[in-house]
Amino acid sequence: MSGWGRFLLATMCGLMLAGIVHIAAVLSVPWLSEQDAFSRLRGTLAADRSEIIAAPGKETWLPHPDPAAALAACAYNLDEGPLRVSARTSPIFESLSFHARGGGIFYAVTDRAALRGVLDLVVMTRSQLDEAQANEDEDEPSHDVRIVAPRREGLVIVRAVAPFPSQREQAETAAKSVSCVTEPVSGRR
Repeated sequence: MSGWGRFLLATMCGLMLAGIVHIAAVLSVPWLSEQDAFSRLRGTLAADRSEIIAAPGKETWLPHPDPAAALAACAYNLDEGPLRVSARTSPIFESLSFHARGGGIFYAVTDRAALRGVLDLVVMTRSQLDEAQANEDEDEPSHDVRIVAPRREGLVIVRAVAPFPSQREQAETAAKSVSCVTEPVSGRR
């Protein structure tokens, strides 16, 4: 076989291999899309509390969780109304991060922002915010921290850090005590 024939054979083999890899990648997309964090946490949509997804000494699907932190999460879908997230502070450091489905973090806060020991945040769409502002009493404005979400679906991730091994249980309790409740716009306090 001449040099030109070998080149043609190698090119054809390369193209065939590239085609097989491409077809395998396309066929695996539906399976991979159901393995994202939102899909794994879809069961928390109906829950009114965050659910532990990682804690020291517990099995988790996260690749390398922090051994000093307890992680809990709530999934949300703003089609049913705004999401009220409430957390009572404790001596354990807590942070909440808000993630849009398929996107990154769009808001984060720590327990240091709490008023009188309570963090109270409301995640909503732009139209829900406009409706809430239109229905708001001018004499008694809302004191909620209102966060406009870039997408209707997303996650709230709660991290509670135990500085000492003896406080791990306290961190887990703090992480799973965060309330995530969907509420109607007009039913605001």
